[in-house]
Amino acid sequence: MSLQGKHILVGISGGIAAYKIPELIRSLVKSGAEVRVTTTRHALEFVTELTLQTVSGHAVYKDVFAAINEHATEHISLPEWCDMMIVAPTTANVLGKMAAGIADDALTTTLASCAARKPIVLAPAMNDKMWDNPAMQQAVKTLRGWQNIRVLEPAEGQLACGTTGKGRMPEIDVLQEAIEAALTAKTLAGKCVLITAGPTQERLDPVRYLSNYSTGKMGYALAHACARRGAEVTLISGPTTQEVLDTEHIRRVDVRSAEEMCRACVAAWSKSDMAILCAAVADFAPDATDKKIKKQPGQTELTLQLHTTPDIARTLGESKRADQKLVGFALETDNEETNAQQKMATKNMDAIVLNSLRHEGAGFGYDTNQVTIFTAQGARKDIPLQSKALVAEDIINGVTG
Repeated sequence: MSLQGKHILVGISGGIAAYKIPELIRSLVKSGAEVRVTTTRHALEFVTELTLQTVSGHAVYKDVFAAINEHATEHISLPEWCDMMIVAPTTANVLGKMAAGIADDALTTTLASCAARKPIVLAPAMNDKMWDNPAMQQAVKTLRGWQNIRVLEPAEGQLACGTTGKGRMPEIDVLQEAIEAALTAKTLAGKCVLITAGPTQERLDPVRYLSNYSTGKMGYALAHACARRGAEVTLISGPTTQEVLDTEHIRRVDVRSAEEMCRACVAAWSKSDMAILCAAVADFAPDATDKKIKKQPGQTELTLQLHTTPDIARTLGESKRADQKLVGFALETDNEETNAQQKMATKNMDAIVLNSLRHEGAGFGYDTNQVTIFTAQGARKDIPLQSKALVAEDIINGVTG
């Protein structure tokens, strides 16, 4: 999503992961945001003040009593200026202080002022033993009880001490996703959304399968867009290299074949308010064999016996309640609009999103897309070529508005 015109306050405490934060600031600025930075004294042991000032374009607030502060009460003016605040990394020291209401430096006084007014994202980073400390877990529980604060789960992996465990700061793309979520109106709060994404793989023999070119990028963009708006998302995904950035609000279910995807969709549908069927599901599957198909001497042809796969859209459409909404996707190569609208009608959909391979930069594999949305009420909306993240926002606007 675009962060154009947003004011984001980045807090940095004294953990080794502080060296990664200039990358986050650069990404936020590139997305259109204005960024200011406040730090603890120890944070500047891991990342230089000059680096932070250069990537943000503003002086760093690091000392409550510094004579060069732009305002005499910077810890008050910065929370008034910002739309949201993120602290990354958030050390055990800062987490504990915040939960206890202690404000004794530039970062914690700013947090104390910001906590009652603006959304705050905390990105813990510490040793796994410190994270598991009962006092730390109590502090996290306390902070998660505050309406406007989100404490992210630390990632698992190699820690600064050389051991492996839970305590790494979440990656930069996860932090940016959390920032975008904090700045997004929760128009889908309380809703459960089912989304399918990626290709299916239909087994031919022990070493081969039939599939398509889908990467899952559009479906995952939709899942993240719905989660940012407050929905609880069930993402049923075919094989893909895409990753879920918001594991708190997106439950990923991995499947391989069209039949597996259909079973997973049916299981989740009754509890869903809306389904967006974005996956590229095979219409036909081969009659698989348990032995590898080998070319025989002199053989020049191979005939495959195919059977139809379950029609997921039709299955869900036939059981759709009045309070549910079903949205499909259609990728067509001819008679595009007619075929898409016919698919919407015959499968009892409320809307359908038409993809066309005729548009450069749209369709499988690209980071961009260009689509047309048709609704059962006869409305039409053309979405121009843009990033799949922005297309996802437009699709949700088009099918929920």
